[in-house]
Amino acid sequence: MKSLTIQGQKRESVGKKNTKALRNADQVPCVVYGGAEPIHFSTDERSFKDLVYTSEAHTVVLELDGGDAISCILKDIQFHPVTDKILHADFYRFTEDVKITMNIPVNLVGRARGVVAGGVLRQNVRKLRVRALPANLPDEIVIDITPMRIGHKKYIKDLRTDEYDLIHPDNQVVCMIKTARTAIVDIDDEDEDEEVEGEEGAAEGAENAAEENAED
Repeated sequence: MKSLTIQGQKRESVGKKNTKALRNADQVPCVVYGGAEPIHFSTDERSFKDLVYTSEAHTVVLELDGGDAISCILKDIQFHPVTDKILHADFYRFTEDVKITMNIPVNLVGRARGVVAGGVLRQNVRKLRVRALPANLPDEIVIDITPMRIGHKKYIKDLRTDEYDLIHPDNQVVCMIKTARTAIVDIDDEDEDEEVEGEEGAAEGAENAAEENAED
């Protein structure tokens, strides 16, 4: 998984007055958990640009004054209800030998056969909760929707792999192809219908011929 680096300064004072002063200076008060004790620090609000305002998932390397570099993930972030300015962020320290949980984006690729026939693609889930060792965390979960026809669905059970765990029920629908008024019959489905009708016609003809022979 891709990693971003954020520069920060440790905070000695964590009172309301100090926090307000940081925000007025476009600094974000933050805390990183997962060690012996929480570490309070601050960083420029612009540091979150490529971490928060993107559909991609990243781990983070915090470089704090004093030479400390901490591998972590963003666990929670708070925004101002009116201005959308970042008010506070929580990070969680991880090690390479312990599984962590992250929200990973879902990327649908290809053009579904059902969409070509006039169906409508519906993506029910944009991100999935994934638990894995840091080295096994994917950047995204890719689903090839090309073979999907009208009425087809992709479930969580279809996406499971040995590399990571999906923290969702097997029967949850990730995406589907819905029918539409303008949809046309899939050519293969039409061929199958014609084949069945042909078999039924042949069977009916044979039955009629048998009845005529019996009358003679």
